[in-house]
Amino acid sequence: MTTVLVILLLLIFALLAIPVALTFQVSWQQDFQGEVILLWLFDLVRVRLPSPQTNASRTEDKKSAKKKKKKIGRSERSPTKKQNVFAAVRQKAFRQRIFRFVRDIWQAIQKKDLSLRVRVGLGDPADTGQLWALLGPVAGLLSNSQQASITIEPNFFDSCFDIDSSGKLRIIPLQLLYLTFALLLSPPVWRGIKQMRTVKN
Repeated sequence: MTTVLVILLLLIFALLAIPVALTFQVSWQQDFQGEVILLWLFDLVRVRLPSPQTNASRTEDKKSAKKKKKKIGRSERSPTKKQNVFAAVRQKAFRQRIFRFVRDIWQAIQKKDLSLRVRVGLGDPADTGQLWALLGPVAGLLSNSQQASITIEPNFFDSCFDIDSSGKLRIIPLQLLYLTFALLLSPPVWRGIKQMRTVKN
């Protein structure tokens, strides 16, 4: 039984060590457009990932019916709870750990013809400013890459999340799992999560 388990674990690790590639050309401006193709086992396995537009159209009526309830819920929230979401962002150790994680992921990814343009805003200048305290250094890191054309811009006045991107990415899943677990086990991240869950009176 132990031998079988060891063989199974070795097989899983071997499969996770095989690179996975994503070829994509996507645009997100209120609606999703484009396609994403997953390539695995040295491009022998080719899977076209389903578009989220289909799911969005199915749930459009439900979302529109819940908009009023969400607006009421937002108006009833206290300013303290709203600010508490960004409690982790205000911690320097948390920002540095997230920045290091993004840097490690970015270096682990093999990029080809990558182009990315992102515009993000939360509809409130103060909230967007706190978010940009985290995204700003990341945007600087990505924009300096010679392997890709990356632009991330804040919108301090409107609520938006627009993406235009294309290219091909290749990464080893085992390496991605290692970096993710290292992030989740990091003390600064846990302290940041604790701060976000803390409700001040």
